[in-house]
Amino acid sequence: MQLFNRRQASLAILTTLAACGKGNSVKTAPAPVFKRYAGPAVTQVAVYKDKRRMHLLSGDMILKSYDLGLGNAPVGQKKFEGDGKTPEGLYYIDRFNPRSRYHLSIGISYPNQRDRAYAAQFGRSAGGEIMFHGRGPGGNVVAPNKWDWTAGCIALTDTEIEDVYAMLRIGVPVWIHA
Repeated sequence: MQLFNRRQASLAILTTLAACGKGNSVKTAPAPVFKRYAGPAVTQVAVYKDKRRMHLLSGDMILKSYDLGLGNAPVGQKKFEGDGKTPEGLYYIDRFNPRSRYHLSIGISYPNQRDRAYAAQFGRSAGGEIMFHGRGPGGNVVAPNKWDWTAGCIALTDTEIEDVYAMLRIGVPVWIHA
C-alpha cells in the first residue's frame, strides 16, 4: 500500500511541475524565419569578379542577378590563406550556416584538391571557409566605404543573401570567373 501512495505522490508532483511550465515567464529565442522559394531550381551560379555581378541560373535562364563585393585584393586567383583574393574556377555549394556572423552564409567547396596541391608546393595553406554571405550587424564595419572588403568571400546585402539562401541547394555548381 505504501508503494502505491509513493507512485500517486510522484505523479501529483510531476503533474504540478508540468502545469507550472505552461505559464513560465522565461522566454526562449524565436525560431529563425527563412524565406521560401518555389520557383525553378537553380542549376548553377555564375560569378563574374570583374563585373562584380552574380547570376543564379536555371539551365540557360537567369533567375536573379546581384551586385556583389569580393575579397579585399580581388584581382587574380586565390592561392594562399590570407591573400584577400576570391577564388576562380568551378566549386560547389557544400554547406549552409544560419548563424553566420554575417547574417547568413553559404559555403563553397574551396579549396579543392587542385587548390590545396598548389599551395602545398610552397609549404602554404590554401585557406578555406569561402562563403556567400551578407554584411551582418551594422553593415560592413570592416571597410564601410568599400564593396571589396572580405577575406575572399562573396558579399551581398543581408536581404539579398536571404533570397540566395532560399534558392540554393547543396551540390549546385558555382563558376567563379575572373
